[in-house]
Amino acid sequence: MPSINFLLGDYSELFMLLAAGTYVVAFLAFAWDMATSGKVAQQDDARLASQNAAAAATAAVKEPALAGAAAGKGAGARGGGAPSSAGNGSGPGTAEVAEADLKYRSRRKAARVGVALSILGLVIHAAGVITRGIAAGRVPWGNMYEFCTTGAFLVVAVFLVVLIKRDLRFLGTFVLGLAVVMMVAAAVAFYIPVGHLVPALQSYWLVIHVSIAVLSSALFTLTFSMAVLQLLQSRREAKIAAGAPDTGRFMRLVPSSLTLEALSYRINTIAFVGWTLTVMFGAIWAEKAWGRFWGWDTKEVWSFVIWVVYAAYLHARATRGWTGARAAWLSIVGYLCVIFNFTVVNIYFSGLHSYGGVSG
Repeated sequence: MPSINFLLGDYSELFMLLAAGTYVVAFLAFAWDMATSGKVAQQDDARLASQNAAAAATAAVKEPALAGAAAGKGAGARGGGAPSSAGNGSGPGTAEVAEADLKYRSRRKAARVGVALSILGLVIHAAGVITRGIAAGRVPWGNMYEFCTTGAFLVVAVFLVVLIKRDLRFLGTFVLGLAVVMMVAAAVAFYIPVGHLVPALQSYWLVIHVSIAVLSSALFTLTFSMAVLQLLQSRREAKIAAGAPDTGRFMRLVPSSLTLEALSYRINTIAFVGWTLTVMFGAIWAEKAWGRFWGWDTKEVWSFVIWVVYAAYLHARATRGWTGARAAWLSIVGYLCVIFNFTVVNIYFSGLHSYGGVSG
């Protein structure tokens, strides 16, 4: 068994602290982007109207017949940072939202700062995870502290990877906020000094089972954020359709509730497959370690409960027509079960999985 490198363990804790601080600043940048989006959108609308008027005037001078075409083309395009109303509706009683294709159409300085800081924080965070693993001579997810810090790393990593193809910067406030909460919880409530694993965890199944569980939990975190935004956007859309003033102009950066629901469903489908593998590989590991595939241990039961909730969500939405708020709430309930399983079950329920708790 390799010896523990406590110096690297100390460096790992320093990297984790620096990463958490960077995530806090990134969270503030994304929050500022959302808070000022209404004002930015108004400026973009005014600039776009000025550009359209100039284009129409130029076309009228060159050839009067082109004036109508130029005006129509300008009205259908969106530039700058304003969310497009094309395909989403922008008439009376229709909420203005971001494009459903989630393409980049905005440079939004605060959001770009948030992304840059998130990347920097992720690099520092990676250094913390890697040095923790090297210090212990094993994979760094053998207890709640390591699961939580690695989970926060994957949440931010998945978010940034998706940003390469789709403009999900509207999720930045939620994703970075949850990452900060996870890092603080790891440091305050679940901290364990670097050390060896108990014998039951010294298996290659730890790499397989726990890594898939962490990745699935990270995806569930993204869909939880989308479900919350879906409920907020749906309520905004309903109020505007009823003739009420738009009091949530910052939600113009967010796609429609239907777009959020569809994207959340697709990601939940992938995460559900991952969680299914988590339960299956956990059963195989249990047979190797304890001589039985299933023993109704508290941790096993709640892992199965999570599987049932998300299976019900996927089934209800696909075959029973559970859409809108009901689907969003069911997704939220599933994520709350994930949190309950990780926190309450690990801390307050004794069982064969107690080694995953705060005590290591």
